[in-house]
Amino acid sequence: MKDLKTTNFLLLIIVIPIVFYLLKLLSFIFIPLILSMFIALLFLPLMRWFNKRNVPKIISISLVVLIFIGAFKIGGGLIHLSTKEILSADNTFLLKAEDKLINLVTIIESFFGIERVQGENVLVHYLQQFNFVNNIGSTLNFIGDTLSMTLMTAFFVVLWLAESINFQKVLNSTVLKQKHASVKAFRKIEKDLITFMKVKFLVSLGTGIGISLACVFFDVSFPIFWGLFAFAINFVQMIGSFVSVILLAIFAFVELDPTGTLVLFILSIIGVQALFGGVLEPVLMGKSFSINVITILVMLMLWGFIWGVPGMIMSIPITVFIKIILEQFPKTKIVADLLAGSEQGINWQFEKKK
Repeated sequence: MKDLKTTNFLLLIIVIPIVFYLLKLLSFIFIPLILSMFIALLFLPLMRWFNKRNVPKIISISLVVLIFIGAFKIGGGLIHLSTKEILSADNTFLLKAEDKLINLVTIIESFFGIERVQGENVLVHYLQQFNFVNNIGSTLNFIGDTLSMTLMTAFFVVLWLAESINFQKVLNSTVLKQKHASVKAFRKIEKDLITFMKVKFLVSLGTGIGISLACVFFDVSFPIFWGLFAFAINFVQMIGSFVSVILLAIFAFVELDPTGTLVLFILSIIGVQALFGGVLEPVLMGKSFSINVITILVMLMLWGFIWGVPGMIMSIPITVFIKIILEQFPKTKIVADLLAGSEQGINWQFEKKK
């Protein structure tokens, strides 16, 4: 019996890296598949509401698709506005930004002892280091991959909603062998992930609006762009808020004079992030979403390494999903408690060591 447990443990150690390798290798399939599952979960209550009123499935799916199209149209309109905003910038701003960037680069060069040919333009010197032909090719490849993944995600969403892929049946036949347990786990996964995604969307929306208003109030250029950027990157847990504050602070330093106004602006955007990300988000999420900070960072790095930015965005929903599955089995419940950082898991580890 002991040898069997040892064999199973060794097999598990071998299988886990293989699984992660396959997830990375087949990312073009798994990213849209997992993302579409999370999106479809948001619309399952609406689909049930339609079903109770005997609305034909083709009509209910068509209405959901129209909602998607409307959301993409609104997002595209905002991106179009931010693009016009950037392109309409006058030469005065660009010249001022160039002067400050040159001064900043010169300071960094002197600090690190970097030598450059005297009289050569700073920006030209560093920009010519990049191969723009390859960069254009990489950009076009990125756009093509994004479009293909978007279409695949939309296709999988329709399959989930049409129940061509029945998540509950898959869960019942693979992980949870008992029907009652699979129904219970599915309901909890659905409830918790819908709550997470709704709260994350509202918090990101509030953060984006707050950042835009701060830019307008302090007369920082491109408020629509910065609001969209803060909204989008806020979906990357923890890291997103730091990135938006740092980049916007650097931009404000380039545009604004280093006075009290700059300090107040930086404090205001930090306050917006602290209010929505540090206060409102934990309150709205509730205790069921208490996940250890170390777990969040590890999952961000793991899924970021496997799937890049999409993996970082989906890392917390995937962690919540894994946590709920582990809670269904007595032998793995302790792992779920450790992921949550609960006192029960910590006490169990302490007693085991003693």
